[in-house]
Amino acid sequence: MGVEIHPLASVDPQARLGDGVRVGPFAVIGAGVEIGDGTEIGAAAQIQGPTRIGRENQIYPNAAIGFDPQDLKFQGEEVWLEIGDRNQFREFCTVHRGTAKGGGVTRVGNDSLFMAYTHIAHDCQVGSRIVFANNATLAGHVEVHDDATVSAFTSVHQFCRVGRHAYLGGYTVATMDALPFVKTVGQKPACYGLNSIGLKRKGMGPETLRRLEAAYRLLVRSRLPTSRAVEQIRAELAGDPDVDYLIAFVESSQRGVIKSPPRGGGRGGGEPE
Repeated sequence: MGVEIHPLASVDPQARLGDGVRVGPFAVIGAGVEIGDGTEIGAAAQIQGPTRIGRENQIYPNAAIGFDPQDLKFQGEEVWLEIGDRNQFREFCTVHRGTAKGGGVTRVGNDSLFMAYTHIAHDCQVGSRIVFANNATLAGHVEVHDDATVSAFTSVHQFCRVGRHAYLGGYTVATMDALPFVKTVGQKPACYGLNSIGLKRKGMGPETLRRLEAAYRLLVRSRLPTSRAVEQIRAELAGDPDVDYLIAFVESSQRGVIKSPPRGGGRGGGEPE
């Protein structure tokens, strides 16, 4: 298929472009960049290496991909960004490489949409089939697990995690881990039940939904201490893979999980473990 590079683009001779890659005008691709087959680079987008990008991604105008981490400890050491296949990075997205002390690699999986002005900081580990709405922002070292949604103007504190199938509502400020399968919303975030619509759209069956709903009620609504709630979930509901993942997520939390029910006119308060 060949490579199509606009005459006004700048591509370093050390960059490696796969078949069918298209590079728009004023785009800049630096040394150490590898771009997989069929990926499109929009006008004035910039990609710095070392960065490895998979197949059939769409990088829209003015996105900045693979730039140095915004970390004062960074001293120019070789660190990486790895991006999978079939992702969309809309206008003015920024995705930074890792740091040596954070593992050296920022990773993004497959089949995700990152809307305009979203930011993925150094050392983040972002899964697949994820949606970031406009201006969603991750600080460094954040994990976002598969099928999560991070809504507009939401920010996630460094070292936090966002669980699988989680939904973070607009303007949420997450300073602890956001539970998988759950809607978490607010500047002082609270849990607003299962992400039922999203789970049904992804094909989750009624029995799993019932078990997750029961687990949610024990964890959030029962007011039990987290450790006791997890013990009861394990005793009553363990054996379902999604419930088991929820238990493991809570037990492995380093910052505590957001598990407050709504209160005070719809604004809840995050409570540490």
